Amino acid sequence: MMHMTFYWGIKATILFDFWKTDSWLSYILTLLACFIFAAFYQYLEKRRVQFKSLSSTRRPIPPPRAGVSAPLIPKSGTRSAAKAASVLLFGVNAAIGYLLMLAAMSFNGGVFIAIVVGLTVGYLFFRSDDDGADVAAENPCACA
Repeated sequence: MMHMTFYWGIKATILFDFWKTDSWLSYILTLLACFIFAAFYQYLEKRRVQFKSLSSTRRPIPPPRAGVSAPLIPKSGTRSAAKAASVLLFGVNAAIGYLLMLAAMSFNGGVFIAIVVGLTVGYLFFRSDDDGADVAAENPCACA
Protein backbone atom coordinates (compact mmCIF):
# COMPACT_ATOMS: atom_id res chain seq x y z
CA MET A 1 0.00 0.00 0.00
CA MET A 2 1.21 3.47 -0.84
CA HIS A 3 1.88 5.90 1.99
CA MET A 4 -0.25 9.03 2.16
CA THR A 5 1.75 10.73 4.93
CA PHE A 6 5.47 11.31 5.35
CA TYR A 7 7.40 8.33 6.65
CA TRP A 8 11.02 7.55 7.34
CA GLY A 9 12.60 4.33 6.22
CA ILE A 10 14.71 2.70 3.56
CA LYS A 11 11.85 0.91 1.84
CA ALA A 12 10.41 3.15 -0.85
CA THR A 13 9.03 2.93 -4.37
CA ILE A 14 10.09 5.87 -6.52
CA LEU A 15 8.16 6.66 -9.73
CA PHE A 16 8.08 3.10 -11.12
CA ASP A 17 7.46 -0.36 -9.69
CA PHE A 18 10.97 -1.47 -10.61
CA TRP A 19 12.59 1.42 -8.68
CA LYS A 20 12.26 0.03 -5.17
CA THR A 21 14.72 0.45 -2.37
CA ASP A 22 15.18 -2.40 0.07
CA SER A 23 18.71 -1.89 1.39
CA TRP A 24 20.78 1.00 2.64
CA LEU A 25 22.88 0.97 -0.53
CA SER A 26 19.88 1.23 -2.86
CA TYR A 27 18.31 3.90 -0.64
CA ILE A 28 21.46 6.04 -0.58
CA LEU A 29 21.87 5.68 -4.35
CA THR A 30 18.25 6.75 -4.76
CA LEU A 31 18.80 9.80 -2.57
CA LEU A 32 21.92 10.67 -4.56
CA ALA A 33 20.03 10.31 -7.87
CA CYS A 34 17.22 12.57 -6.59
CA PHE A 35 19.78 15.14 -5.42
CA ILE A 36 21.61 15.12 -8.78
CA PHE A 37 18.40 15.37 -10.82
CA ALA A 38 17.19 18.28 -8.69
CA ALA A 39 20.48 20.15 -9.12
CA PHE A 40 20.44 19.34 -12.85
CA TYR A 41 16.95 20.87 -13.03
CA GLN A 42 18.38 24.19 -11.82
CA TYR A 43 21.25 23.97 -14.32
CA LEU A 44 18.82 23.43 -17.20
CA GLU A 45 16.67 26.31 -16.00
CA LYS A 46 19.73 28.59 -16.06
CA ARG A 47 20.57 27.49 -19.61
CA ARG A 48 16.96 27.96 -20.72
CA VAL A 49 16.84 31.51 -19.36
CA GLN A 50 20.14 32.26 -21.11
CA PHE A 51 18.82 30.98 -24.44
CA LYS A 52 15.59 32.89 -23.93
CA SER A 53 17.43 36.15 -23.30
CA LEU A 54 19.68 35.47 -26.30
CA SER A 55 16.69 34.92 -28.56
CA SER A 56 14.83 37.99 -27.34
CA THR A 57 17.66 40.52 -27.64
CA ARG A 58 16.86 43.12 -30.23
CA ARG A 59 19.51 43.86 -32.76
CA PRO A 60 19.59 47.29 -34.36
CA ILE A 61 17.86 47.19 -37.70
CA PRO A 62 20.24 48.26 -40.45
CA PRO A 63 19.03 50.98 -42.80
CA PRO A 64 17.19 49.56 -45.81
CA ARG A 65 19.24 49.02 -48.91
CA ALA A 66 18.05 50.56 -52.11
CA GLY A 67 17.20 48.42 -55.05
CA VAL A 68 16.04 44.90 -55.62
CA SER A 69 18.68 43.25 -53.43
CA ALA A 70 17.04 44.33 -50.18
CA PRO A 71 15.64 41.27 -48.36
CA LEU A 72 11.96 41.24 -47.45
CA ILE A 73 12.54 39.18 -44.32
CA PRO A 74 15.63 39.90 -42.19
CA LYS A 75 17.85 36.96 -41.36
CA SER A 76 17.61 35.75 -37.78
CA GLY A 77 19.41 32.39 -37.77
CA THR A 78 21.03 32.75 -34.36
CA ARG A 79 17.88 34.04 -32.72
CA SER A 80 15.73 31.23 -34.11
CA ALA A 81 18.25 28.58 -33.02
CA ALA A 82 18.36 30.09 -29.53
CA LYS A 83 14.57 30.19 -29.44
CA ALA A 84 14.33 26.54 -30.52
CA ALA A 85 16.86 25.58 -27.83
CA SER A 86 14.86 27.55 -25.26
CA VAL A 87 11.64 25.77 -26.25
CA LEU A 88 13.32 22.35 -26.15
CA LEU A 89 14.87 23.05 -22.75
CA PHE A 90 11.48 24.21 -21.45
CA GLY A 91 9.96 20.85 -22.36
CA VAL A 92 12.81 18.83 -20.86
CA ASN A 93 12.82 21.00 -17.75
CA ALA A 94 9.06 20.66 -17.32
CA ALA A 95 9.35 16.87 -17.59
CA ILE A 96 12.16 16.73 -15.02
CA GLY A 97 10.23 19.07 -12.71
CA TYR A 98 7.12 16.89 -12.83
CA LEU A 99 9.17 13.74 -12.25
CA LEU A 100 10.81 15.37 -9.23
CA MET A 101 7.36 16.32 -7.94
CA LEU A 102 6.13 12.75 -8.36
CA ALA A 103 9.24 11.41 -6.61
CA ALA A 104 8.58 13.76 -3.70
CA MET A 105 5.02 12.41 -3.62
CA SER A 106 6.41 9.03 -2.62
CA PHE A 107 6.17 10.68 0.83
CA ASN A 108 9.53 9.30 1.90
CA GLY A 109 11.15 11.93 4.11
CA GLY A 110 14.67 11.25 2.84
CA VAL A 111 13.63 11.53 -0.81
CA PHE A 112 11.82 14.80 -0.10
CA ILE A 113 14.84 16.25 1.71
CA ALA A 114 17.24 15.09 -1.04
CA ILE A 115 15.12 16.83 -3.68
CA VAL A 116 14.80 20.08 -1.71
CA VAL A 117 18.52 20.14 -0.87
CA GLY A 118 19.39 19.34 -4.50
CA LEU A 119 17.21 22.22 -5.73
CA THR A 120 18.78 24.53 -3.16
CA VAL A 121 22.37 23.55 -3.98
CA GLY A 122 21.62 23.74 -7.71
CA TYR A 123 20.20 27.22 -7.26
CA LEU A 124 23.26 28.24 -5.26
CA PHE A 125 25.72 27.03 -7.90
CA PHE A 126 23.85 27.75 -11.11
CA ARG A 127 21.25 30.46 -10.58
CA SER A 128 22.21 32.65 -7.63
CA ASP A 129 24.20 34.97 -9.92
CA ASP A 130 21.26 35.72 -12.27
CA ASP A 131 21.15 39.33 -11.04
CA GLY A 132 17.44 39.05 -10.46
CA ALA A 133 16.68 37.89 -14.00
CA ASP A 134 14.06 35.45 -12.84
CA VAL A 135 11.25 34.19 -15.05
CA ALA A 136 8.69 35.09 -12.41
CA ALA A 137 9.91 38.69 -12.48
CA GLU A 138 9.45 38.83 -16.25
CA ASN A 139 5.87 37.56 -16.15
CA PRO A 140 3.71 38.18 -13.08
CA CYS A 141 1.25 35.46 -14.08
CA ALA A 142 1.63 32.48 -11.76
CA CYS A 143 0.60 30.02 -14.45
CA ALA A 144 3.31 30.98 -16.94
